[in-house]
Amino acid sequence: MITLIGLGPGDAETLSRGAERALREASAAMEQGTGVLLLRTARHPVVEALRAWGLHFETLDALYDTAPDFAAVYSGIAARVLAEAARITGGGKPFAVAYAVPGHPLFGEESVRLIREGAASAGIPTQIVSSGSFVEAALTAAGASLGDGVDVRDALTLAPTDRIDEHGHPDGGRLDVSRGLLLYQVFDTASASHAKLSLMRDYPDDWEIALIQWAGVPGREAVRRVPLFQLDREPVDHLTTVYVPPLPPTLRRPSFATLVGVMARLRSPNGCPWDREQTHATLKKYFIEETYEVLEAIDEDDPDMLCEELGDALLQVVFHAQLASEEGIFNIDDVTGRIVDKLVRRHPHVFGTVEVSGSEEVLRNWEKIKRAEKDETWRQSALDGVPRGLPALMQAMEISKRAVKVGFEWDTFADVLAKFDEEAAELKAELSSETPDREAIFAELGDLLFTIVQIARWQQVDPEEALRTMLARFSQRFRYMEQRAQAQGRTLQGMTLAEMDALWDEAKAQGH
Repeated sequence: MITLIGLGPGDAETLSRGAERALREASAAMEQGTGVLLLRTARHPVVEALRAWGLHFETLDALYDTAPDFAAVYSGIAARVLAEAARITGGGKPFAVAYAVPGHPLFGEESVRLIREGAASAGIPTQIVSSGSFVEAALTAAGASLGDGVDVRDALTLAPTDRIDEHGHPDGGRLDVSRGLLLYQVFDTASASHAKLSLMRDYPDDWEIALIQWAGVPGREAVRRVPLFQLDREPVDHLTTVYVPPLPPTLRRPSFATLVGVMARLRSPNGCPWDREQTHATLKKYFIEETYEVLEAIDEDDPDMLCEELGDALLQVVFHAQLASEEGIFNIDDVTGRIVDKLVRRHPHVFGTVEVSGSEEVLRNWEKIKRAEKDETWRQSALDGVPRGLPALMQAMEISKRAVKVGFEWDTFADVLAKFDEEAAELKAELSSETPDREAIFAELGDLLFTIVQIARWQQVDPEEALRTMLARFSQRFRYMEQRAQAQGRTLQGMTLAEMDALWDEAKAQGH
């Protein structure tokens, strides 16, 4: 049996009778050599009372000084407690292990969570002997209550977007600002700064927060209300908690959930007639348009435009998910859940123990994992899976890459150029025929374009991007010609080809 004891928020008077009895029994067992009483830390006011009562115990503060981070501290504590619980006394009986923590064992105690998980795996029973928690004392001091809805968090786990949850998924630590937030582990300037920067993602810089010190300890409890930006400029210690009041609706930043709600409202019976008329099929063209507008924003190197266009593209995803949800097929949570599962599963070098030498090995592993996920009928051809809706140049490039993977490739680049000359000659022959065959010209032009894509592949050039860049360059020069003609009181239609060529050369000279 592992007994997990809560020491209460700080005042010995708040220690429950059950907790005091469990502490005394564990101390007696430790004195007799049949058990041990371990305290997570001696930095708690109740410990003074334990010493005054003459209790025997050992603290685990040394781990805080030697472990590289808090994760290592908590795992080290759990390992120690579980190791003690595996011991046998001289009489052949199990070693009695008691582990005491500030507050309540089930409120904000990562070490307790790890101990309970390890004990369950090892078949070791555990029991909780609680006292009051720091949560009630801190909320009372801040003038809030559990009934208002409060999120209790370890401040050190707020910011990192690479933190992993209990299911092995990344947890970005985003907060529900509609509820109050109580933070513990705000014990020094570094942890306060960490918390401040994390909170500023979701709260206004000047949002008033409460710093609560020594909550529930008569004569020492203190509450200071300061703007959020000042959090790391205030004195804090190991018995400091921070309460962040909920934001009113007018100050809440719209979230992904807000977007999903807006889309559902637009599709509701009293929503927008146009949105209600749409189907997966009618939305196809908008998805393509929005995607290309994102590409344009990237080409323009315009961050503000990119932010807006990404939002428009995201709306298309949410729109399709809403339609599927109404049909009872899937919803947006299924969409996000599936891609999260896929990313975690296909990145074992990030979320697992696999080691890779570089991006090429990452891609090889990705393909292996993807094949393992599918049944034996998946992609019977090397060309299966190339989207038919891709722009032709992109589709040609992908098809050629797939063919090369099975060895269907020229020996040298000179062979590619020879093929280009061959296809160009065949097209010229069809074009110079006295009776041109339109179908033959169509076919030969396709052959030539596909060969040009092979040249691009060998030269590691994206043909789609090359053509898009050329079109942008052409458009810029052509617009320059139109502007110069207008400045002369003329139009391009009224100019000779030689005059237009002169304006074209002028545009090139101007760097267009």
